[in-house]
Amino acid sequence: MQKINLSIVSEFVFVGLSDAPEIRLLLFALFLLIYLASMAGNITLLVAISTDSHLHSPMYFFLSNLALLDLLCPTITVPKMLGALLLENRAISFTGCLFQHFSFIVVVGTEIFLLAVMAYDRYVAVCHPLRYLSIVSTKLCAQLAAGTWAAGLLNALLHTSLVFTLSFCGPNKIQQYYCDIPPVLALSCSPTRSRELVILAVAGVLGSSACVATLVSYIYILLEILSRNSPGIWQKAFSTCGSHLTVVCLFYGTTICTYVRPSSTYSPRLDRVVSMLYGMLTPLLNPIIYSLRNKEVKCALKRVIMRVRNAL
Repeated sequence: MQKINLSIVSEFVFVGLSDAPEIRLLLFALFLLIYLASMAGNITLLVAISTDSHLHSPMYFFLSNLALLDLLCPTITVPKMLGALLLENRAISFTGCLFQHFSFIVVVGTEIFLLAVMAYDRYVAVCHPLRYLSIVSTKLCAQLAAGTWAAGLLNALLHTSLVFTLSFCGPNKIQQYYCDIPPVLALSCSPTRSRELVILAVAGVLGSSACVATLVSYIYILLEILSRNSPGIWQKAFSTCGSHLTVVCLFYGTTICTYVRPSSTYSPRLDRVVSMLYGMLTPLLNPIIYSLRNKEVKCALKRVIMRVRNAL
């Protein structure tokens, strides 16, 4: 039998967003601005929640976890993309790609579960307002937060082990600006059909479970609103749940479009755009959505700004 020499891939190369120097510089400036604004917004939100006693409640505890995830999400992927745009250094080692992939899936998975937990928190706040603090106790908050991080970690371990135990011996150009599941699977020289089905099944079960939990919470909220039929109830409910519902629609919609579908429908250009929505714009918009829709957060932010101004 004729021997076949298979070279083992030691590094991957990201496909650039653009090869035109003037476009690369424009994209670098745009994405750097988005990244810095996202960092500033989420750090400010974290500082406001941690330093203002008015925001020491279960809702803002979960919101601080969301802000932390929104800090980590772009930090995992954007600096490498900015380096590729400015320095044309598009290569990443196999180990670096594995770590980036694992970290990103941890953050995305944790945020999916966290949004479902936040929906339950809003359900208790609307349907059981008098028993809210006794139901959503400090102990339960810690358990729910720890559970979301643990679920995100286990989910990432499963996905990373399924993807990076494959053989990579041919093309090494990733059709994405970070090490995402579909473009990395496309480079494997091993049969990937069975693993794709497992990944799709796990993502479908976990994602649909979080979506169902969120949907059920909001169905109960809607039924509670209809049963009360008191003046101003719709406005009060929207002020309580509007920010979370907006974030849920934005995040769930983009992540489901990316991961819960077969690889045969993968479109590199379209998926780069969609991944930028939840990887860059969502972390930027979340603190804006919560600060604009929430009077308590706006007041806390004003107090933080005043303290910083007085210190300077």
